[in-house]
Amino acid sequence: MQSIWKSKGEKIHSRNIEVSTYAYDEQRIIVAGFLKDDRFQESHSMTGERFPSGAIHHMTIRLLVNCSTLLIEDIDVDLISVPRAVCRETIDCLLPIKGLTITKGFTAKVKKIAGGKKGCTHLVELILAMAPAAIQGFAAYQSRKPFLPDHDRANMMLNFLVDTCHAWREDGPFVEIFKKKLNIK
Repeated sequence: MQSIWKSKGEKIHSRNIEVSTYAYDEQRIIVAGFLKDDRFQESHSMTGERFPSGAIHHMTIRLLVNCSTLLIEDIDVDLISVPRAVCRETIDCLLPIKGLTITKGFTAKVKKIAGGKKGCTHLVELILAMAPAAIQGFAAYQSRKPFLPDHDRANMMLNFLVDTCHAWREDGPFVEIFKKKLNIK
């Protein structure tokens, strides 16, 4: 049997998600996310619609995130390209996440706010990809200077990181090192 990885089939679709973080001021960062779906041939939907090749979904989300709390202070959504005019009705579906903190439970809250018929699956997918990337951007922003022990910030980081992956498991060496360094029990 031929491996699927050696397939010489023609490329028909691609989805690209990019998330970048920018310094905004001393306390905040901007997290910008882009989702783009490209189709490489004309396509036909179940409703009988015909779509030309090219971008079928292209959207951006920009978040203003407070680094001391990981609170989303502001959000901006742009629907550059969508397949139908009715899709534009969802442009404000993520506005209620303004004021949420990017922490455990964020995914469930976003799905409750904008999931299913309340919003756009592509915007939800993008914002959910942006949340862990926002943490990486926050870490990059904070790591520009040597780490200074700050119990509030350390506890916030631990609350977010513990048990999110194997390296940061509760009983793992990195959590232990972090707690010892900051004298946290």
